[in-house]
Amino acid sequence: MHGATGGGSKDTLDPHAPVTNPDIARVSNLYEPLLFWNNNYELEPALAESVESSSDGKTWTVKMRPDVTFHNGKTVTAEDAWFSIQRVADPKAPLSAGGQLSQILDFESSKVVDETTLELALKVPYAILDGLLAEYTLGIIPTDFDIANPVGTGAFTYKSFDPGKTSTFTKYADYWGDPAFVDELQIQDFSDDSAKVNALQAGQIQTVDNLPYNLIETIEGAGGGALVSETGAWVPFTMRVDVAPFSDVRVRQAMRLIVDRQQMIDQTLSGYGSLGNDMYAPFDAAYASDLPQREQDIDQARSLLADAGQEGLQVELFTGDDIGSVAPAAANLFVEQAKEAGVEVKVTKKTPFYDDDYLSYPFAQDFWNTRNYIPQAVVGTFPPEQGGTYNETHWDNEEHRNLVNQAAQELDETKRAELLHDAQEIEYNEGGLIIWGFRQQVDGYAANVQGLEPSKYLPLGSYKFNKVSV
Repeated sequence: MHGATGGGSKDTLDPHAPVTNPDIARVSNLYEPLLFWNNNYELEPALAESVESSSDGKTWTVKMRPDVTFHNGKTVTAEDAWFSIQRVADPKAPLSAGGQLSQILDFESSKVVDETTLELALKVPYAILDGLLAEYTLGIIPTDFDIANPVGTGAFTYKSFDPGKTSTFTKYADYWGDPAFVDELQIQDFSDDSAKVNALQAGQIQTVDNLPYNLIETIEGAGGGALVSETGAWVPFTMRVDVAPFSDVRVRQAMRLIVDRQQMIDQTLSGYGSLGNDMYAPFDAAYASDLPQREQDIDQARSLLADAGQEGLQVELFTGDDIGSVAPAAANLFVEQAKEAGVEVKVTKKTPFYDDDYLSYPFAQDFWNTRNYIPQAVVGTFPPEQGGTYNETHWDNEEHRNLVNQAAQELDETKRAELLHDAQEIEYNEGGLIIWGFRQQVDGYAANVQGLEPSKYLPLGSYKFNKVSV
C-alpha cells in the first residue's frame, strides 16, 4: 500500500486531469503515454515504438507497439491514440497535456493510416512534439472510455475507488512490459504528512511519496529507507500579476529580493536542494544559467516597495498540506524573512488547497515536477485559452509567449536556445513566480520494500509500482 498526502472529494481517475500527488500516482499505474520519460529524464518508447518527425517538423509519424492490450482485452490501435490526443487537445477546452497540442495540431489533416500508424499533421513546425507525447497526463485510452469503469494499459487494472480515501488496483496479467511483482496495489490518501509517516512506521503502508525532510533519520532509524532523487521539482510562491499589489513589477521584484534562498533550502529542505533563480526547467539544455543569481537584498526590497507606495505592505499567503510538507514550512519561514523588509505576511492554510479557489489566490504556493522549459511555460504562463491550464500568476505577456512559440517551431537547437534565453530573461525581470530552489525528491519505504529506483521525473521511480516487491 502506498500513502500520499492530499486528495479529497475531487480525486480523479481521469488520465488527463490529475492534480494532486494521489491523482498522479493513480494515473501513472492505470495508464501509459506513447513515450516515457525514463528515470534519467530521457525519452524512450512506451506504447509507441517510435515517434519520428519529417525534415520540416510539420508531420510526425507515430508507430504503435503491436500486441498491446487494454485491461478489457481490446488491442490498442492508432485510433485509440488519436482519440486520446483529441480528448486532451480539444481547442475549446484543452486539458493539461493538450495546451500546446490544441494550438498546433491540424485536426483535419492528421489521420490514422492503419491500425499501428498515426500521422500527426501540424499547422506549424514543432521541434519537440515527442516530449509532449511523453507526459504522464497523456495516457492512452480506448475510444469507448468510461470514467466510471476506467480502462488503460498500465501494469495494474482498476478495482475500486473511494475519492479522498483509498483506491485499489490489481495486477494486469497480460501487461506488455515487466509484470508487477505484487498482486494488488492500494493508494491511500492522507490529510497530512504526520498521519502518512505514522502509517508507514506502523506497517500499515509500505511506501510514501514526499517524505518530510526532517523525518528522514526517523524512518531510517526504524529500519526503513529514504529514496533520494535529483529532480527539477519546485515549490514556488505565486504572485498574481493582474491584481494589486502584485500588478506592480516593483512589488514582485521586492518580494523576490526578500527571500533568503539558501536559508529556505537549509531549513525547509534540510539541505536537500539547490538554488533557484526564479526560473524553472533546470535540466533543459537552454536553461539560462548565466543570469545573475538573485540573492536576498532587504535594502533594495524596501526601496522598491517605497517607490511603489507599498511601505508596510500586508499580504495574505495561501498554503496547504496537500502541496507537500515543503510548502507550509517555506510559508512560515517567508513570514520571518519578510518582516526584515517591513512586510507583514499572514499565512492561511487551506484544506484542501486544490479546491475551486485554486488558481485564484493573489499570493500562494504550488508544486511542479520536472519539465523542460517550453511545455512548462505553456501550461504555467500562457492564458487558459492558449494552453495555460495551471497559470497561477495569471501571467499574460505577448512578447514572452511569442518567443516560446518561435522556439518551439525552431528546428535549429542553437537558435532555439537563443529564443528561450530571451524568454527566460523576461520572466526573470518581470515574472510572478518566486522560485527559490529545486528540491531533491525524498520518498520513504518500509524495510521489506525492494526495487525502487531514483527518478528525476516523478516520485518513487515515477510511481512505477510494478517494479516494487515486498
